[in-house]
Amino acid sequence: MADETATPSRPESRKVREGIVVSNGMDKTAVVAVVDRVRHPLYRKTVQRTKRLYVHDEANEVNVGDRVRVAETRPMSKTKRWRLVEILERAR
Repeated sequence: MADETATPSRPESRKVREGIVVSNGMDKTAVVAVVDRVRHPLYRKTVQRTKRLYVHDEANEVNVGDRVRVAETRPMSKTKRWRLVEILERAR
C-alpha cells in the first residue's frame, strides 16, 4: 500500500466567486455580495441565497456596484478570507 503523505498533491483548488461590491468603506477591504441560486429540497422552487464575503483589496480600487471576481485565500483577519482577482465591470 502506498504512503499517502509521499506525494504532495492538492486536488482541491481554491474557490472562485463572482459578485457585486456592496461596501468599500474600510481600508483595503470590500464587502462583496455573492448570489447563489439553489433549488429548494422539498418544494423544488428556485431560491436566491446571498452571501456577503469580506474581500482583500490591496489598492482600494473597487467601488460600490462593481462586478468583481474573488478567490479564496488564507485568513487575513477574523472575517476576511477572500482576495480580489479582477474587476469584471465598473459601476455606471
